[in-house]
Amino acid sequence: MPVHVPLVGGIPPVSANFIVRRTQFTVEARLNERLILAYIADRGGLDELLLPGAQLLLTSRQANRRKTTFQVTAIAIGDAFVSLEPELSKQLIAVALADGVLPQFARCSRIQPAAQVGNHRFDFRLGEGLATCLVEVESTVQLGTGVRLFPDVPTGHGQQQIALLTTLARNGQRAAIIFVVQGSSNKAFAPGTHGDLGFGRALRRAIAAGVEVYAYRCPVTPEGISLGEPLPITGAPYN
Repeated sequence: MPVHVPLVGGIPPVSANFIVRRTQFTVEARLNERLILAYIADRGGLDELLLPGAQLLLTSRQANRRKTTFQVTAIAIGDAFVSLEPELSKQLIAVALADGVLPQFARCSRIQPAAQVGNHRFDFRLGEGLATCLVEVESTVQLGTGVRLFPDVPTGHGQQQIALLTTLARNGQRAAIIFVVQGSSNKAFAPGTHGDLGFGRALRRAIAAGVEVYAYRCPVTPEGISLGEPLPITGAPYN
């Protein structure tokens, strides 16, 4: 069966229309002719996605000590959706690893989430003893160009993670980055330059140092996100 993860807690979402982003973590939307505030976990710029009138998928949140009773889980892009929950991509890869459907990691029998290395935490440590692999998962959304670039806003934390993986790879540690590319029409993935030039350069240095980079087309529906086909990596010496 295809690897699939439902949206937040499997709660059926409701549809609303985006009005404006009030703060980094809240948006105003129209739900059944009333105005509501909803929490948004994605800290990206999202300027190309959060357009007036855009269809949002919202799930309810526990109101205790929270200013909002809804959370934005996805946004419509044409006939498709992209998730605005960064953790959903990590959950998808966790299931894929547990199910053994990623052949490049098939020999890694142990899966440790949230692996600490010095002051840095990576999403997964695979394997045991000396034969381990550190894995970082990044979520990115489609902008309709066919080739998805990442990131779209500066990400100092992302650069630090990449730099550490590069150092570890040069010292013989296996390291990998998985890009979950949301959307069904993407044809390739490339490190971006317009959003964060430093990240693109750091990623290219990482690839040259031996860090493995993978990207997967991952369609999103109101029911959740699914692991799709691998995408070629362009603009860098890695395929």
